[in-house]
Amino acid sequence: MADERDDAVVAAGEAVELRSMTVLRADRENIELRTEDGLTLVGELALPLDGPVTATLITLHPLPTHGGFMDSHVFRKAAWRLPALAGVAVLRFNTRGTSSPRGTSDGAFDEGVGEAADVRAAVDFAVARGLPNRWLVGWSFGTELALMHGSDLDVAGAILLSPPLHRAREEHLRAWAATGRPVTALVPEFDDFLRPDEARERFAPLTQLELVDVPEAKHLWVGERFVALVLDQIVSRVAPDRAPLPHAVPPDMGE
Repeated sequence: MADERDDAVVAAGEAVELRSMTVLRADRENIELRTEDGLTLVGELALPLDGPVTATLITLHPLPTHGGFMDSHVFRKAAWRLPALAGVAVLRFNTRGTSSPRGTSDGAFDEGVGEAADVRAAVDFAVARGLPNRWLVGWSFGTELALMHGSDLDVAGAILLSPPLHRAREEHLRAWAATGRPVTALVPEFDDFLRPDEARERFAPLTQLELVDVPEAKHLWVGERFVALVLDQIVSRVAPDRAPLPHAVPPDMGE
């Protein structure tokens, strides 16, 4: 029904369809995070222009040695859309040694070990800013950081996109299980590293895990329909009153 309404609005010329490069209005701030080991990490905080913040996404990007950074496309589009569409704050940053157009974070890639301080710095920043309903949202390598280092942090839960389970071990899954906090994993049908059937077996120690099998999807979530699906799935967990997301918006919402 929501799709039909959106289509009717677009046809009537009252709104514009959301497309791959659509950027909606938000309050965007370049930020710096300071880690406990003295590094400065560069990032951006995108906030809704109007109304309260319904939830806060602390995003953890894919593997920087294979092209992952704060602008990896799903997270970039989350920052472009979710503040306006769902009142969701989106915090993106480059982990240690990672570069993007925003700049290069201090330090060097540390295989997910030293990055524990990066995750803590991001959560501490969100807490200090008073950003509510904080969720870790990891993608690929970022899911390893969330699983390995997030269970004892001040967050409401975690959402995992394409978790490979290369570095996270059973002890990390059990630590999350002990918290009782919600964890959702979106696992592509054709993932390069971990597909749904194997994921169900390997995630067994994380007893409260909600595993979402995403048909036809691949590890990198290429294609607008998969990006839209991922953002809908995220919002339905962190701000359910704002889901499903619209497919069209009034023209004045765009930048």
